[in-house]
Parts: sequence; C-alpha cells; structure tokens
Amino acid sequence: MDELGARAAAFVARHPRHARLRQVGTSRAGTPLLLLSVGHGGRHVLVVAGPHANEPVGGATALRLAERAAADPRLTEGADATWNLLLCADPDGLRRNEGWLSGPYTLGRYARNFFRPGFLEQPEWLPDGPDRATLPETRTLLALQDELRPFLQCSLHGVDVGGGFVELTHDLPGMAQRIAHAADRLGIPRELGAYDTLYWPDLGPAVYRIPPPRRGDLTAAITEAAVDSTWCHPGRYGTVTAVVEAPMWGVAAVADGTLPADRDGVLRAVSRALRHDTRRLQRVLARVRPHLAAVPEAAHLLAPVDDYLLVCPRLADAWDPDTDDGSGRSLPPMSTAHLVALRLAGRRLALRTAGLLHQLVTRAGNDPAGVLPELDRLVDEGCADYRDGCAARWIPIARQAEYQTRVVLAAFALAGRRPTARLRSGEPGWGSEAAVPVHRE
Repeated sequence: MDELGARAAAFVARHPRHARLRQVGTSRAGTPLLLLSVGHGGRHVLVVAGPHANEPVGGATALRLAERAAADPRLTEGADATWNLLLCADPDGLRRNEGWLSGPYTLGRYARNFFRPGFLEQPEWLPDGPDRATLPETRTLLALQDELRPFLQCSLHGVDVGGGFVELTHDLPGMAQRIAHAADRLGIPRELGAYDTLYWPDLGPAVYRIPPPRRGDLTAAITEAAVDSTWCHPGRYGTVTAVVEAPMWGVAAVADGTLPADRDGVLRAVSRALRHDTRRLQRVLARVRPHLAAVPEAAHLLAPVDDYLLVCPRLADAWDPDTDDGSGRSLPPMSTAHLVALRLAGRRLALRTAGLLHQLVTRAGNDPAGVLPELDRLVDEGCADYRDGCAARWIPIARQAEYQTRVVLAAFALAGRRPTARLRSGEPGWGSEAAVPVHRE
C-alpha cells in the first residue's frame, strides 16, 4: 500500500503539468485514500483499484493506465478526458494480505494468508442504499462519483483461480471481440461461465450484463450482487460501469464452451464436495470459537467465515439437480465452462474459510482446540485440486495488469462513442433523461 502511494507521487513529479495526486478520503484505520488524476479534459473516467482486499493487481493497473494516459494525448486532450485513478478502495484490507503479496506466489501461501472482509465491510456494496452508507471508503467513492459524473467507471477486480471476464451496466458492442484479442495475446483464459453471473444475460463471450439491483437476503447478495452497489449508483449520470476481472491463476477449461457429457453428474459431485467441506469447516469453527476472545482482530476474520458458512449450503442446494433450494428458479443451460466455474467456486469458498480459520488458530497460539492438522489438510486438498485437478497455473502480475489495462482502454474507446459520452461531465443535458430509481431501471 505504501509503495502504491510512493510510485504515484513519483509519477506526478515526472509529469507535473499533466498529473495530480490528492487525498479524497480516509479509511477506517486512518489510511489516506489517494486519487491520481491525469489530463485536464471535461469528460471523466473513474478507475477504482483494490475494491476487494485480496485482489491487488488493480493498483499496478492504475499506475500502468496513468503512464499510458500521460504518453498518449489521444487518451486525454484528443478525447477531452481526465483519468481519475483511485489507487485502492480498501487499503486496510490490502494490508491484511501482505503475508502473501511479496511472494512466492503459491496457492498454499495465498490461502493461508488470504483476507477479505465480511460482506457488510466491502466498500462497493450498498445493502441499505447510498444514503445509509456507513463505511468511510464507500462514502468517499460515492462522493467521487457525484463530483466527477464519469462517462466511464472501471472497477478492477481479480479472480483468484479461473479466467478473465467483464461485467457491464450497459452494452458496449465490440467489447467481446476486444477482450478476446487481449486475452489471446496475453495467454489469459476467458471465463465463459462465471459462477456469479450464472443467471445474468450474456453480451458476448466472457461479457455479462449487470442486472438492476433488487431486494434479497444476504446469501443472495453475496453470490449474485443482488443489492445496490457503487457499480450502479452513477447510472443517473449516464455512466457506463465495467467490472474487469483478471485471474491470478488461470484455468484453461473455463474457456471450454462445449456441451458437457454428464451435466447432472458433475453438479451432484460439486454440490456433494461443497457440503462435505462445509460440515468439516463448521465442526472446526465450533471447536475454535470458544478460544477466540483474546485474539486480536478476531471479529474481522470471523465475519467472512460466518458469511461463507452461511452461503455454502445455499449454493450446494442451488447447484444440486436433485434438490429444491426454494428459489423457484431452475439452472440455466450450462456448458463445460459453467461446470468448471462452479467447481472452482465451491473449492474457493472452502479454501477461503479454511485459510481464515487457519489465521485465527495461529493467532490464538498453541492451537488450543487442536484443529491445525485438519485445517492444513483442507488447505492442501483444495490447493491440490486446483493445481492437479484443474491445472491452475500462475499468471505473472505484469500480464494480469496488462490484460486489465487493455480491457479498460477498450471500454474507454467504446463508451466514448455513446451519445451521452459526447457531453462534458456536469454540462446541461448530461444524463438529461428522466431520472429512474435504480431498482426500477
């Protein structure tokens, strides 16, 4: 986190006429929230890096975008554009991942040092609407959106294991082709059946349409982004939001669009494995919880554990062809890519939970509940499944960042062609259509 700020300051020193760095807010722990701006145009782009604590590549992408914008006047003066790059939306969470950020980049090291806050502590979510946002990071992001009224917002996310894909609030014709080109050139698999977009409309291969937010319970919100968010909030200004997902470990099979030979058999196996892991983790948590009163930061680690163990049984039921999960919704047509994505997602939830519990036990000292061997087995089994069963391979950070950079630049080019994008942000007529509540969009 400190390196990001230092590199941004050095960039401004090299480009004093074109770049500015300012503090736009403060995190819960008092860390400055820094905005790097490049250019002086009237049309604004807002890029949000680090919205999830365990997805650090966005910071490197933001700096790379700043270099591109400074070097290419077509991205600034030629487009009447200013690039506004929020270097990290959750710096406190990012610091809690420092145990793996310096490498070596192995699945086991990542899992045992993984941190991501509970759902209600993630800056982009607005479960109670924007007017009731309580996190200072969220309020800062909302204020930036209202100040800049960007024609394009890009939220830089990362998939730990899987492939790259993009989620859009508005269709950008041509986006799928540009993503395919970037992914092919950089060796990034495209995720053709991402699990959290299972019920979303496709806008092309690896491109998904973010549906309007709706009321739902916590488990639905975690798995389907079913509540309001900062992705949708600036829609009142005509903003297009692109959520750009880049994988850390790539799995080629997420790009397999063929029809599976035994869809239901695979779904049963995935659901069965998730239920089995969930029961093991619930037993571990029951043994560990009485020993956590004196553990520093225990509440921050327990919140996501409780979230994951809440959602896992619901997902196992939703994916099981023999179980009625009570939603009244049937599974959509599924390719091999979808089934691989569900397998990866089920394993991801179990691994994250095991890794967080591992940290809790380690901080408690001396393994008072005697559960470390079981947690190590869970972590090792999950990593082996990713590595050997799914052929997960590490993608160098430079390639992750370059992929995100190319996708953002593609979104910039395509969003700039939309009619509302021709107006300068804040001008009369910007987003002049009648205001519609987001949940009715």
